[in-house]
Amino acid sequence: MAALKVGKMVLGMVETNCYFVYDPSTMEAVVIDPAKRGIFDKLSENGLKVSGILLTHGHFDHIMGTHELTERSGAKLYCLDLEDEVCRNANLNASEQIRRPYTVEPDVLLTDREEFTIAGINFTVYATPGHTIGSCCYYIESEKWLFTGDTLFCGSIGRSDLPTGSGQTIMESVEMLVSTFDDDVKIYPGHGDTSTIGDEKKYNPFCS
Repeated sequence: MAALKVGKMVLGMVETNCYFVYDPSTMEAVVIDPAKRGIFDKLSENGLKVSGILLTHGHFDHIMGTHELTERSGAKLYCLDLEDEVCRNANLNASEQIRRPYTVEPDVLLTDREEFTIAGINFTVYATPGHTIGSCCYYIESEKWLFTGDTLFCGSIGRSDLPTGSGQTIMESVEMLVSTFDDDVKIYPGHGDTSTIGDEKKYNPFCS
């Protein structure tokens, strides 16, 4: 397998980061947080085939391209088991609040620290509740890449005032991340810029 690559599209009304990880030798991609329609066409135009779709959590701004992407690609949708109800409930995923009810039905429910492989790419899922009850992060150990969703941002953390959120719990999840991963692990958050675990320890007021 060639060295993996990661791309990003910033999509939707709140500028959600939609990532795609792919092997350039096979051009098979795994999409993380399909925030808006049109992802399939953009990736196909660049020769990429969608082989799997991962959700860091079920909020509307991270899922609203899911139906189109699953239907056109045939790829399975993955999330943490505790997030299943959030994905399926328009009130819990906050889509009711913007008057655009939208729900999704995951195909594969993952458990904390489960290792799995899609298109030859090895992932480990880490449960990081607090932003939602089933928020999670995805780690690719070979690249030292951590996709943190709305748990850990560059210089901040996710909000905890929406349904199933908890301020105390998200702080515990952030502490777990910065104590578990090496300083040189690169983080890819659900909004904003990339960072590293080391920089977050130094500069993020929620990690000190």
